[in-house]
Amino acid sequence: MFRFFLKLLICAFLAGAAGMAYLAMRTGDKVYTVHEWLSPQRFHQHDNLIRALAKEHGIDPLLVKAVVWRESRFDAHKYGGAGERGLMQVGELAATDWAQENRVTDFQVEELFDPKVNLTVGTWYLARALERWKQQADPVPFALAEYNAGASRAQRWAGGSGDMVISPDEFRRNINFPGTRAYVEGIMARRDFYQQRGRF
Repeated sequence: MFRFFLKLLICAFLAGAAGMAYLAMRTGDKVYTVHEWLSPQRFHQHDNLIRALAKEHGIDPLLVKAVVWRESRFDAHKYGGAGERGLMQVGELAATDWAQENRVTDFQVEELFDPKVNLTVGTWYLARALERWKQQADPVPFALAEYNAGASRAQRWAGGSGDMVISPDEFRRNINFPGTRAYVEGIMARRDFYQQRGRF
């Protein structure tokens, strides 16, 4: 009898593993999906806040989550090589701009390790960049390049002025920083991955 239940348990385990492997393969990113299953709290703990802030700024929450994934892999305590902090790897200059524009007094840069503050500042900064490039057919690659490399470089890659309309493909070809090009393409691919599965 024991042997029968052991075989049954092994069969159930193998069937479950095969089913999970099949679902992971269908998602388009097996590694991400497996990590998500192993650590759902890490991957989803800020989803409601991301949705709320994205809605407040009128931008796609899937894009915000894709930026969080690319910048920190959902690590709220990440400290970047140039002093960027938190989930969206917000720099001190961007945070200072946010604090001044929103009349936040006594802002301390260490507050960027607080997920709510970090997502608030990062989403605001991304929304501002998207607004700056709204005349483009698809402002997303332009805004992401600005988020990563700064407004002046993004304007140079756009032909010297934010007012000039060029195709997103031409803009991406003009990005002469391989790291920024990979950054833009990686985030757009991650956003598309979320869109394809219909959720974060």
